[in-house]
Amino acid sequence: MTPDSLGFVVSFVVAVMTASTPLLLAATGELITEKSGVLNLGVEGMMLVGAIAAFATTVATGSAVLGVAAAILAGMAMAFIFAVLTLTLLANQVATGLALTIFGTGLSALIGSGYVGMALQPLPKLSIPVLSSIPLIGPILFGQDALVYLSFAMVGGIAWFLFRTHRGLILRAVGDSHEAAHAIGYKVIFIRYLATLFGGALSGLAGAYMSLAYSPSWAENMTAGRGWIALALVVFATWRPLYLLIGAYLFGGIMYSSFYLQGLGQAMPFGIVIPSQFISALPYVATIVVLVAISSDRAKIRLNAPACLGRPFHAAG
Repeated sequence: MTPDSLGFVVSFVVAVMTASTPLLLAATGELITEKSGVLNLGVEGMMLVGAIAAFATTVATGSAVLGVAAAILAGMAMAFIFAVLTLTLLANQVATGLALTIFGTGLSALIGSGYVGMALQPLPKLSIPVLSSIPLIGPILFGQDALVYLSFAMVGGIAWFLFRTHRGLILRAVGDSHEAAHAIGYKVIFIRYLATLFGGALSGLAGAYMSLAYSPSWAENMTAGRGWIALALVVFATWRPLYLLIGAYLFGGIMYSSFYLQGLGQAMPFGIVIPSQFISALPYVATIVVLVAISSDRAKIRLNAPACLGRPFHAAG
């Protein structure tokens, strides 16, 4: 492999990892939320609020750590609003999630109006003197920022929690049969509150990655539909963490490829000209195609989907 081709492979893989990380973080949080039986469609809004909270806090304090913490708290605050409306007041989960996205989009635009055009230094990359200089492997495995490694750790931790711990079993039981879980003494509403707040925290963290690492600046609607793709990823993965990791990197690769194709412009082979609008829509077209393909296998969806997903629970008495 020539140095030029080696450099291209490294830069392409690193770019895909960067594009995939916010998808993976947001989808992992939504996976836990949905495993408890709660359907929160407000991921996009929580990501946007997390993104502006992280950016504004980092600008004000100069600390990216405080910015990330602010994003997590902002995401949890948005998720708490959703939880109160749907779990306590029994509002419709679909309508409330859509309203949360609209609210988050408007709130982030309002708060961020004074930060448009500002830029920050991106999150620092890990640099291990010997390991980071290994050809091909070094920059990919040992040259990422902390949130990339955290996203991998989250997937592994969530898989272990769901399928290897008693508390994970309880969470799945609440999502599969809230009446049975309540009958044997588990606090269904409390567990769903915790799962929803966890989902909000990771959505806020995904937003922080967008404004502090992926594109260290603020722009209105900067998530560009990634919250919706994260929601689709959970279905794509049939609510299994390992498939979530694969799906996030698949969609991240498609997203980066669309940017790469736009960059080629008139340099496409054989004189082929592809409209830029079509290339920009590729990730979303791919999302629709994948969801349609998965929906054709209804047996697999019924087998893995939480049976009480989106259904309200009200404890009698």
